[in-house]
Amino acid sequence: MLRLPGPCVIVLVGPSGSGKSTWAQTNLPPDSIVSSDRLRAMVGTGEHDLRASADAFDVLDTIVERRMKRRLTTVIDTLGMDENRRAKWLRDAMKYKMPCFAIGFEVTPNEAKARLRARGRTVPTSVLKQQFDSWRHVRSRLVDEGFTGVVIDPGEAEIVPPQFVDALTRAREQKEHPVTLRFGLQIPSFTWPGGAPEIGPRLRDIAQAAEDAGFESIWVMDHFRQIPIVGPDWHEMLDSYTTLGFVAAATRRVTLGTMVTGVTYRNIAHLGKIIATLDVLSGGRAWCGIGAAWFRQEHLGYGWPFPSLSERYAYLEDALRLLPLLWGPGAPAFDGARISVPEAMCYPRPLQERIPILVGGSGERRTLKLVAQYADACNLFGEADVIRHKVDVLHRRCDAAGRARDEIDITQLSSVLVVDDRRHIDDAVAALRPPNVNAQQWSTRVNAGTVDDHIGRYRGLADAGVDMAVLSLADLGDTMPIERFAPVITEFAKTKL
Repeated sequence: MLRLPGPCVIVLVGPSGSGKSTWAQTNLPPDSIVSSDRLRAMVGTGEHDLRASADAFDVLDTIVERRMKRRLTTVIDTLGMDENRRAKWLRDAMKYKMPCFAIGFEVTPNEAKARLRARGRTVPTSVLKQQFDSWRHVRSRLVDEGFTGVVIDPGEAEIVPPQFVDALTRAREQKEHPVTLRFGLQIPSFTWPGGAPEIGPRLRDIAQAAEDAGFESIWVMDHFRQIPIVGPDWHEMLDSYTTLGFVAAATRRVTLGTMVTGVTYRNIAHLGKIIATLDVLSGGRAWCGIGAAWFRQEHLGYGWPFPSLSERYAYLEDALRLLPLLWGPGAPAFDGARISVPEAMCYPRPLQERIPILVGGSGERRTLKLVAQYADACNLFGEADVIRHKVDVLHRRCDAAGRARDEIDITQLSSVLVVDDRRHIDDAVAALRPPNVNAQQWSTRVNAGTVDDHIGRYRGLADAGVDMAVLSLADLGDTMPIERFAPVITEFAKTKL
């Protein structure tokens, strides 16, 4: 199975009767195919009205360029023999940062003639000979023209999110040579069937199912209204630490934290007291997730100051220094750049000797420097290539700070949608995606794929340095999405014998 990353540009190349259109219609999204034959029918008297070719290609070039501009997968169904046109499509694909593939079709003249006859179409022998002569020349040149990839006689194919292109290969590697990876569940939304009366019972069932499935941790966002990337601001949003207390009572093993608390939301000494209380009442299961805060509209809506970014970083560094003092013995004074506390006192002290501190954000100049100096974990976004780079930066920051690299856990946060079979993805995406978001883009955003797709993707992230993968399930509202994801956790709980 050929997997191509969406969105991409696909240039079909081959003589008449080589099977280009049939292959595209069988394997690729119909709305993505821009066919010169179909456009001839629209601007002329039929698909084979050669007198309309110039107008048809003018329209084709416009459609192709507009689709690339919108970053929509575009399949260019022409003979593909014109070198100048291929060069232009390549340039446009590079301009709009889209991978561009050439898909060639090898066929004998006799096979091509038989196919054309079966379709009730004839191509003069001299014209077909010219096409085959051109194809032999083009075929030898395609690999040197700069395409992202060249495939001849592709067989079955599908468009997948870029992160899944090599996932099946990595999934086989994980099954044959397993590595371990821990998993956390983030719950970013509580807008579930049944409304507010159902939130408590559903949340309890979800938390217990997550623990039973093997999730190591449960996280909630620390926001007071819903954030734009998740939903409108009037959607349900619970207070984070009250929610974690509820989850603590419903579970026995999972660790609990926010991903992450904005440093501007609460008096930091009070925050330390809240987290210590969570640790005591949960039996030593609290994390402290904290970051520099970013949601300006939330601050304005609640009447809180929203300092400059530099000031917020200064508050964050003070918090990272103060919180361990609060959780330690005695009542030492603390005097930081922005925060002063005459008595850093917190009794009862946490059950954990040190509550682990996770810093959200991956800024290389300031955030990762603070992580290297003070934190126990950092939360990163991005796929394996991005994570690998960020981990390298963090390790260099650790070296400069005199920290051992393995003292800091790397977590990665992303959305996930699990389907039983890739044939069901379109239906699942259509049922869930916002109406104004392109289906392919939303599928990529939520990592819509099968269990094996996810095993492969997470193997790549583990190899890039991730210690714990934290995920929010795009269709979470009951326990079924957790059950569908559970086999992925099982695969990473195995160790090589």
